[in-house]
Amino acid sequence: MATLDFYFDFGSPTSYMAHKVLPRIAEAAGTDINWRPVLLGGIFKATGNASPALVAAKAFHMNIDMARFAQKYGIELTFNSSFPINTLALMRGAAGYLNEDSFSRYVDLMFDAIWLNDRNMNDPEVVGEVLATGDFDPGDFMQCINDPAVKERLKSDTEAAVARGIFGAPSIFVDDQMYFGQDRLHFVAEALGVNICEVCPKFVAT
Repeated sequence: MATLDFYFDFGSPTSYMAHKVLPRIAEAAGTDINWRPVLLGGIFKATGNASPALVAAKAFHMNIDMARFAQKYGIELTFNSSFPINTLALMRGAAGYLNEDSFSRYVDLMFDAIWLNDRNMNDPEVVGEVLATGDFDPGDFMQCINDPAVKERLKSDTEAAVARGIFGAPSIFVDDQMYFGQDRLHFVAEALGVNICEVCPKFVAT
């Protein structure tokens, strides 16, 4: 069975869209997703890459392209009015909850808060409110993200991602083959023997 690794950061709208589709592909392939929380800012710094939002023409086109993608795959997307989001604390939370039963609930909660519900997750009070709506204790969250072991885990996992050749997010590996960006998901499906049109019927809509 092929391995499927998903490197993501909550601050990336394309990571959000990939996270909405990839579980459908994994289920159809009969494989599990290895979730890999990383800090996108750290990856940019290590690789010399930068957010497309910093290039006006690229940012303009990317917003149009993301809307096209969302329509094609049947995804609800609201571009966050507080973008960019500093996700350091949120990604430490992902690293801390990674092996817990609550991990998938946490991931859904954070992604939806930013890219569906337009919450300003730069504001610690808003983060606390969002956590409470998902039955997470904000105090436990603060303890988690301030744990030195959790901080080191996110740092080392981000460094390992760079060493693997990752330069942005989302990045998806099927075994040792990397696919960068949510717009390569049909290639991911193909590599796993899945017909993307069967798991995403709108993909072929005109």
